[in-house]
Amino acid sequence: MFVYKTKGVCSTEIHLNIENDIIKEVNFVRGCPGNLIGISSLVSGMNINEAITKLKGITCGNKDTSCPDQLSKALEEYKKSA
Repeated sequence: MFVYKTKGVCSTEIHLNIENDIIKEVNFVRGCPGNLIGISSLVSGMNINEAITKLKGITCGNKDTSCPDQLSKALEEYKKSA
């Protein structure tokens, strides 16, 4: 399991389970439960690069980032460490 500490959002961590560049499971710690469960469900089974492309740059309100954007950053960090 890969753990990413988020920055600038309500969620504090993202826990990733990835096999062969396919996202198996995503769990957010804190944040808006319904939205984050939905995001986790949507990216489950998705290739890392596809998820990064779809989520990168999404903002939340007047913030420069969002939980989906933080997930893209977590996936990028995972790729660097793999």
